Amino acid sequence: MGYFSRRLITFLSVFLLIFTLEITPVAAKTEIPVKSSIQPYLDRVIQKIDEFTLDNGLKFIILEDHQAPVVSFVTYADVGGVDEPEGKTGVAHFLEHLAFKGTSKIGTSNYQEEAKLLDQLDLKFQAIKEAKKAGIQSQITQLETEFKEIEEKANQFVKQNEFGQIVEMAGGVGLNAATSADSTIYFYSFPSNKLELWMSLESERFLDPVFREFYKEKEVILEERRMRTDNSPTGQMVESFLDTAYTKHPYKRPVIGYNQDIRNLTTEDVKQFFQTYYAPNNLTIAIVGDVKSKEVKKLAQTYFSRFKGQEKPPQLEIIEPLQTETKQVELALQSQPFYLEGYHRPSINDPDNAVYNMIAAILSNGRTSRLYKSLVEEKQVALAAQGFNGFPGDKYPNLMLFFGLTSQGKTINELAEALHLEIEKMTTELVTEDELNRIKTQAKADFLRMLDSNMGMAQTLVEYEVKTGSWSNLFTQIDRISAVTPDDIQRVAKKTFTPENKTIGRLISQNN
Repeated sequence: MGYFSRRLITFLSVFLLIFTLEITPVAAKTEIPVKSSIQPYLDRVIQKIDEFTLDNGLKFIILEDHQAPVVSFVTYADVGGVDEPEGKTGVAHFLEHLAFKGTSKIGTSNYQEEAKLLDQLDLKFQAIKEAKKAGIQSQITQLETEFKEIEEKANQFVKQNEFGQIVEMAGGVGLNAATSADSTIYFYSFPSNKLELWMSLESERFLDPVFREFYKEKEVILEERRMRTDNSPTGQMVESFLDTAYTKHPYKRPVIGYNQDIRNLTTEDVKQFFQTYYAPNNLTIAIVGDVKSKEVKKLAQTYFSRFKGQEKPPQLEIIEPLQTETKQVELALQSQPFYLEGYHRPSINDPDNAVYNMIAAILSNGRTSRLYKSLVEEKQVALAAQGFNGFPGDKYPNLMLFFGLTSQGKTINELAEALHLEIEKMTTELVTEDELNRIKTQAKADFLRMLDSNMGMAQTLVEYEVKTGSWSNLFTQIDRISAVTPDDIQRVAKKTFTPENKTIGRLISQNN
C-alpha cells in the first residue's frame, strides 16, 4: 500500500515511492492494431462497455473481454489527500491501510470479545494523550503499560491477513490499494468464475469494516514516513518543494500526512472520514475481463444495493492563487545534488491537456527526449533528467515538473542552466513536424498498450469517469493527440514557462 501518480518515471525510487505504487496488472492480451485500424478497434472496445448506477448512487462500468478467463476489479473512491480536514493529514492513506483488516466476520476469531478490547484501547489512548499534555510521567508510564496489555489481548483474536488469504486461495492476484492526492483505489484480479466471491468480499469490507490493529498500523505508517521523507533527502526536498509551490491548495500537503497529525489520529477520525467519503455515490467500480454484464448487474444489485444512499460528500472549493513571482526553496543535506523546476498548469479537463502531455513527452520521454540527449549525453551535466505532468495530481490545477541529478564534478547551477535552456527553446523555436509526429506515435502506442491490460483499462476507465465526467472521454485521446500542432506547443509553452509561474528547488550537498 502506498501512493501513486500516473505515468511517473522510474528513476529515483525513494522519491517515487512517496507518490507512486507499483501496479501489477493481470492482462488479457490483445493484438495491437496497426495505425490505419485504430479507430475501428476503439469503436469495437467502446461497444463492449456497459454501465449502470444503483439506486444508492454507486456506479459500475463493465468491459466484457472473453479472450482469457480472468477479470480485474477496481473500486475507486473519489477521495484523496486533498479532502482531508486540516490537522488530520494522512487520514485517507490510513484508511486505505485499514481497509485490509477485515470485517466483523473476516479477520477475527471472536469479534464480540475483540470489539470490547478495541473500545478499551481507544479510551486508554485518549487517557495517554491527556497525561502527556499534563506532563505526568508516572501516569504516562502506567497507562502505556496497560495499553500494551490490552493490545496484546486484542491481538489474540486477530486472524492475520485473512482477507488476503481468502483472495489468494481463490486464485486472486495483485491485491493492493493506492492513495493519491486525488483518490483512493482498491484493486485485484480473479479467475472469472469468482465474480460472486469478489462481490461478497468487496461489499462486505466497505459495508462492515472493522478498523482493528489501528495503533499497530499507525506505527507502520510512521515508519513509512521516516523512511521515505524524514530520513530521505529527496523526500524532504519534495515535501518542501510542494509546500513552496502552493500557498493554499491542499496539493501542498504530503499524502502520507505530517508526522504529528498521524500520531494524533484516532479511530473516531477515521470512522468519520469513512462515513463521509465512502458513500456509495462517491464510489465507482470498473470491472474488465471475462464477465457478462447482465450477471454483473444482478450480483451488484444483490450485494451493493445494501449500502444506504446519502448526500454527496463536500467538494473541495479551495483555489490556488495565481503565482506572480519565481519561488525558490533550498535544502542542504547529505545527498547527491538534485534540482527541481516546476510550473503551474491547469487540470486534466483543460482543452490544452493533450498539448501539455506532448510538451512533457518531447522534453522527457525516454532516451530520445531533449532533456536526456542534451543534459545526459551531450553536456553530461546530469546522470538523469526527466519530467512529467500531473504533479502531485491532476484533478485540480497542478504542476509540470522537471528534475535532474547532477553528474560527478558538475554543479547544480550548471544542471539548472542546461535544463532551463531546453525549456526556453520550447517558447522560442517551433517543434519540427518530424519530432512531433514521432512523439505522437509513441503516445498512441502507449495508449493502445494500456488498452491491452485488463487492470490498466479498468483503472483508466474509472479515472476518466470520475475526473472528466465520462469514461467515453478516454476514447477521444487519440484524436486530441493527433490534433496538436507545433503552434499549439509554442503557444502553451509561452503561456506556461514564465518566470512568475516557476518554482525552483535545490537540494545541495551538505559538507560533512
